[in-house]
Amino acid sequence: MDTTLSITNGSRFQVSEFVLMGFPGIHSWQHWLSLPLALLYLLALGANLLILITIHHESTLHQPMYYLLGILAVVDIGLATTIMPKILAIFWFNAKTISLTECFAQLYAINCFMSMESGIFLCMAVDRYVAICYPLQYSSIVTETFVIKVTLSMMLRNGLLTIPVPVLAAQRHYCSRNEIDHCLCSNLGVTSLACDDITINRFYHLALAWFVVGSDMGLVFASYMLIIRSVLRLNSAEATSKALSTCSSHLTLILFFYTAVIVVSVTHLAGRQFPIIPVLLNVLHSVIPPALNPMVYALRTQELRVGFQRFFGLGEHMSRK
Repeated sequence: MDTTLSITNGSRFQVSEFVLMGFPGIHSWQHWLSLPLALLYLLALGANLLILITIHHESTLHQPMYYLLGILAVVDIGLATTIMPKILAIFWFNAKTISLTECFAQLYAINCFMSMESGIFLCMAVDRYVAICYPLQYSSIVTETFVIKVTLSMMLRNGLLTIPVPVLAAQRHYCSRNEIDHCLCSNLGVTSLACDDITINRFYHLALAWFVVGSDMGLVFASYMLIIRSVLRLNSAEATSKALSTCSSHLTLILFFYTAVIVVSVTHLAGRQFPIIPVLLNVLHSVIPPALNPMVYALRTQELRVGFQRFFGLGEHMSRK
């Protein structure tokens, strides 16, 4: 192992780079996982770019709900791109080293994009709540200005609250081990290498998770409780079915997202015996939702399917010319 160290003014050794070892316990054959991960990454990029292009091209999709879907697509591309190129570089080129600055930057980006995704799901839940519970006021409440304001507020919230995560990690002293049994710079994976006390790091990480993701999750499910209560009061079975169908794709995705968050958190707490499980789930949670989100919306949203058909029909017509 090539450990790179530098000497500080206090004559103490300081690690100058980390080594991302990949999946613990399967280092010898982990490169075989690169193919499915690369395919998932390409699917996430292609599907989300298609969502963005279709929304931009189709004037019928210039509505707040689809603007929020487009913002979710941008966040998904950012999340997947934050981790997948480095993971594939580890598997294909054995490029395991990462500087402290790059590691802390990745740490910030991962936490920021994860929180942003949770925030966008909350905004989409509010959109569906207003659309179903206050349909007559929907067009005056949920406007383009509303989408801009909630998006900027989520960016501000997540951007500012996530800053202490890499800052606190950078303040720790890394004087011995520099090997991280992970494919990416996770908060606990990095700070566990510190030679000094990391209590404040653990506390802030837990507080951030509860305040951001926990509050978002609570508000999302509260919104859907109100939606279900409102839908059950409808006299027409057809109206009830139509109202529920408008929420089905969003509800599917938020159930998957928050269930995955809970599962990843639990496996991190109970992952000492099989450390590969939380690492694998952490990576999959960063790449599967970006690949899954556009597919679910494409399958369950008629307007988006029509937009795809028109887009490909236009492309075919132009190629014949």
